[in-house]
Amino acid sequence: MTTNPVEIVLVYQSLLGIYGDRGNATVLVKRLQWRGIEAKLTVVEPGDPVPATGAVYLLGGGEDAAQVSAVRLLTADGNLFKALDDGAVLFAVCAGYQICGNTFTIGERDEVIEGLGVLDVDTRRGSERAVGELLTTWTRPDGTEQLLTGFENHGGFTTLGPGATALARVEIGIGNGVDGTEGAVQGRVIGTYPHGPVLARNAALADHVLSTALDRELQPLERPEIDELHRQRVAFVRKQGLRR
Repeated sequence: MTTNPVEIVLVYQSLLGIYGDRGNATVLVKRLQWRGIEAKLTVVEPGDPVPATGAVYLLGGGEDAAQVSAVRLLTADGNLFKALDDGAVLFAVCAGYQICGNTFTIGERDEVIEGLGVLDVDTRRGSERAVGELLTTWTRPDGTEQLLTGFENHGGFTTLGPGATALARVEIGIGNGVDGTEGAVQGRVIGTYPHGPVLARNAALADHVLSTALDRELQPLERPEIDELHRQRVAFVRKQGLRR
């Protein structure tokens, strides 16, 4: 369910916000405002009730203990699940992506923790840590392809179950780490590994999140400087990839 103004909810910044992923909220608000659409940013911290009125909910990156705390608090609160049932979009990055799954592991003993269960994925410690620039190809709902860039920094490898589909295919980097894919999509839940923040680097993905939440296609924005920065970043990542 969307409201007027469109509410963007940044969830647990102090737990899941150590990699600058708050910038994703800023991007979504600004891209709505540029189109003349009124937007509202709600920041929810541990101990605050999560509003059930949001159009888009954002989870970011964090450490093991923060992941466990976030799952416990969100499960007890329950409003994120209600919002998703009402048609909200959840966009989750890195640790936020992992906790959306069925299970993930933490610590040196790889303790298995139950996740939120809104994505049919499971995450386990990988054979290497994924650190560096990531370049992927995302197939949009209309069938066209779009390159996405970001910076990944994660030790978990994620396996998709039958209920989820991959967000993108990896050209350079690790991504999910098991089958050449990156991220996962299930209904109106989108999980992805890269920071950047990723929606600042990839305007097309940001608009897809908003279009999904609003149930309508948004008018294109003429921002050639943003398009040029994206082109430069893709070229840089490809150049770096050739050196690996």
